[in-house]
Amino acid sequence: MLTLFRLLSFCPLALLHGMGAAMGWASWLLSPTYRRHFAHNAALAGYSFAQVRPAVAHAGRMVLEMPRLWFGAPVATHWQGDNVVDAAYAARKGIVFLTPHLGCFEITAQSVAARYAGAYGPITVMFRAARQRALARVVAVARQREGLNTVPTSLAGVRQMIKALRAGRAVGLLPDQVPPEGMGQWVPFFGQSAYTMTLAARLLLQTGATPVVVWGERLPRGRGFCLHFAALSEPLADNLEGAVLQINREMERLIRQCPQQYLWGYGRYKKPRAEL
Repeated sequence: MLTLFRLLSFCPLALLHGMGAAMGWASWLLSPTYRRHFAHNAALAGYSFAQVRPAVAHAGRMVLEMPRLWFGAPVATHWQGDNVVDAAYAARKGIVFLTPHLGCFEITAQSVAARYAGAYGPITVMFRAARQRALARVVAVARQREGLNTVPTSLAGVRQMIKALRAGRAVGLLPDQVPPEGMGQWVPFFGQSAYTMTLAARLLLQTGATPVVVWGERLPRGRGFCLHFAALSEPLADNLEGAVLQINREMERLIRQCPQQYLWGYGRYKKPRAEL
């Protein structure tokens, strides 16, 4: 599989996005369960299928752009709100970048690492190893990049994130990812109770780091990505439950900027799995 990924990495982004769109629609047509989850999650947020129809193709684009992002030549990126990032790094209090499953979240960490790691140190991100052995090897090789530290979803990984923040460096999280049992709280997400990670809020409250929300917009015709950075819409709550709820609302706000690129098929409202 690693060889296949390396071969695909030479393809133009526009071609990969075209093939990915076809793959996204094939997955949607072949899986009734996926269609139900997609429609149900979108409806909870107040969207009809017609309003979020492009998200079917974007889910496939997300998959097939990975070889290019992991192993290929750099892609074009445009930045909006980078003054927020400049100010956060200058404060030297550490940064917690928060992004939902919206657009291309892989490009956000890569771009931040490429621009800021030389002056401020690497960005640390968590990742869970793939269950398939072949894919796990691909991910392990892909994550070995300059300016980007990867840590496991474990207590050891959390400690490394805290250490990075206290040193004034940055970490990145997807706070709309369902955490293992015992590592979250049930709080509303688009009005529906969802098991939500407390890690992002704990890191911010424990270290005093600066929160920055970001998402990577996938531009049409393979023209690259636009990174949108912003501060929280209001100061972070000073208690855990309030901060977790606030972060969920911030993720909702980002998703509503472009619901056509959100992963509506993701099992956001599933029960948490037990940690082995």
